[in-house]
Order: sequence, then structure tokens, then C-alpha cells
Amino acid sequence: ELPAPTKKVDSDCASHHPQRRAQPKAFRTMGMTKVDTSIVAEGMREKIRRDVQLVPGVRPRLVGFLCADRRLQSFDDARDFATGAPSHNCRKPVANKDPAARKYAEWTGRAATKDGIEYELREVEACELGAALHAANKDDDVHGILIYYPVFGFQPSFFGGSMDDQLRDAISPQKDVEGLCTTYRHNLYRNIRRVDRWRRSIVPCTPLAVVKCLEHVGVHKRDGGGMAGVVCSVVNRSEIVGRPLAAMLANDGATVYSIDIDSIYVMRKGEMAPCKLSPEEAIKASDVVVLGVPSPKYKLKVATLKKGAVVVNVSGFKNLDDSDATDDDVYTYIPLVGRVTVACLERSLVCLYKQYHVPKLRLKKALKWLPVALAAAAALGAVAMKKRA
Repeated sequence: ELPAPTKKVDSDCASHHPQRRAQPKAFRTMGMTKVDTSIVAEGMREKIRRDVQLVPGVRPRLVGFLCADRRLQSFDDARDFATGAPSHNCRKPVANKDPAARKYAEWTGRAATKDGIEYELREVEACELGAALHAANKDDDVHGILIYYPVFGFQPSFFGGSMDDQLRDAISPQKDVEGLCTTYRHNLYRNIRRVDRWRRSIVPCTPLAVVKCLEHVGVHKRDGGGMAGVVCSVVNRSEIVGRPLAAMLANDGATVYSIDIDSIYVMRKGEMAPCKLSPEEAIKASDVVVLGVPSPKYKLKVATLKKGAVVVNVSGFKNLDDSDATDDDVYTYIPLVGRVTVACLERSLVCLYKQYHVPKLRLKKALKWLPVALAAAAALGAVAMKKRA
């Protein structure tokens, strides 16, 4: 990584010290401009801190599920998982071996606490997750549900797709802060922005974080232009990040090359077709390159980039090789989107909270005082009757 600037904005204090917000939004080294995404995240979190106070005495509650054991141990475990029944056949839980998932859980908890959101991390065994999700869906005190993937990876499901697909669809749309259930996936790929006239659809957090970062650097236009005329390459086609991100950018007007390990597709609004370009040719033609390869071995040479391109690294590993970069390699680098992803997660929670839960909470509070109001009305009526007598 390139060295950090000598004077860095403290994102947690920026709202209290307006002069600190005047710091540059990016830092230049040689031909590269490095973007500080904490500014993007802080701008979103300021609004979130106001919105969580909609109902006095109540805060949005987010529950995250982190699986201790990723494997089903027997046929009985698989049956119990599929039916949502508690399993009695699992082994004792072991520590989750995915450091990225646990780190994401830690970031989520810290940010939620600072922003006034109640956060609870529940560590369960994989074969118990179906029953745990069912219980959380039914719990009126839970306003958002999050699963730290992967749980089963590519293990297939009896019902079609993968076991992780089944988990995504097991979360109620009213609590799906990740926007990965059937309802929201359907809307995303068909460019449907609302569930109905009054309620917005939820989109996946990391793809939304990338869009927010592109807005920040001026590539994604907020004035209605979107990504019209922009060419993008997304080096990842996972169902959580790469594919939904490519669809979102295409729906906003971009031409997107979706690059995976063994194929390239070109995506435009509502269209996806095989592409004969090589990965290097597609990247060289791109104004925006999103790198999301979950391996330390993948390294994209800076020389492969188009001059002036914007590079977004969404992988847990640095996918960009800038060791041979020179002053002639002019590009903008967004190295981390984790903070913005957490802010987008909170944004989705608050959106669901306002759309589905705040009306219920207000009604519940009103009904709580209804007997008192009726008793008071009856007492006033009795007093009035006595005066008339």
C-alpha cells in the first residue's frame, strides 16, 4: 500500500469540527490519486444518526449471524436445515475460519454502536441457521437480519441453486438489509427501484458502496446522467458482489464487461451476451475497473489500465500491482470500500426500519396508552354528567 497522508481526517470527529471537513478528498502520489473513502462513509452516517431517533426510546436493532461450523455432518442435519427445524446432530461448534467475515462483523458492531443502532452478533452452527433465521423473522424486536457469508460456499441445495442461495431467500424482505432475497434480486436485475408506491427496494451493500464511491469521484452523475457513456470492467461475478454490481452499473447506463475466471460477458441495460475480448483488452477499454478477486495471487498491472481510469478494489486482498507504476500511469485508486459498505448496511437497516417497523412501533405505543385515554374520557364524561344533574 502507498503511504497514508501525514494529516488524516478523523471521520468520527469530522461532524463536530467543520474545519476538518475541508481536508482534500483524495491524495496524489506520482500519477495516482488515492481516495479516502472515510469521507463518503461519514457523510452517510451523519444522516443515519438522525434517522435512528424516529421513535423515542426505541432504536433499530440489527442481528448478524456468524456460523461456527460450515458443514452439515449428516443426512439428518441437511433435513433439519431444509425444514428449519432445530438440529440435535451437530458437532460442538468450532471457530469460524474466515477472517474476513469475522472482521466485517467487528466493523459492523463498532459502527452500529457509534451510530445509535442496537447490534447483536449471534454465532450459530450452520445446521442450526435455518431455525435461527425463522425465529429472527418472527421476532418483532428484530428490525434487520444479516448473514456473514460464505456459510456453505458452493454446496448444492436439494431445492435448486446452492445452500447459501437458500439462506438468502430465508430472510424476510422486511428485514433483509443485504438486499439478496428473491424479492430484491428480482427488482435489481429488472431495474425496479420500489417494492410499491411507498417503499423502496433494497440493493446489496458492497455494490451500493462502489456506486457511492463512484459518485464521490464524479464518475457516477447524480443529476440524472448516471453512468451513461461510461465503460466498466468488473473482475468478479459472484452473486453477492460482482454480478449485482455489474447489473446496477448497466441499469444506470454503463457498458459493463463482467469478467470471471473462464468467461467474459458484456452487459447493457437488460442485456447480457458473451464477449470475445480478452480480459486485458476489456480492462484497457474501461473508464472504471472494479477488482474483486478473493486471492492474493491475482495482481493487475497498472500498465494494463486506460489512462485516467478509476480503480476500485473490493477484494480483501490488494488486486492491483503498482510496483512498476510511473508518473505516466495516471489513474484514481479507491483501495478500500469496507467503511462505505458498513454505512450502506446501516442505511438499508434504517430504510427498512422506517418503511416497515416505525409504523408498527408508533401504533404499539398509541395502543399502550389507549386504556388510559379511554379511562380519562370516561372520567370526564362522568364529571360532565354530574354537572348536568
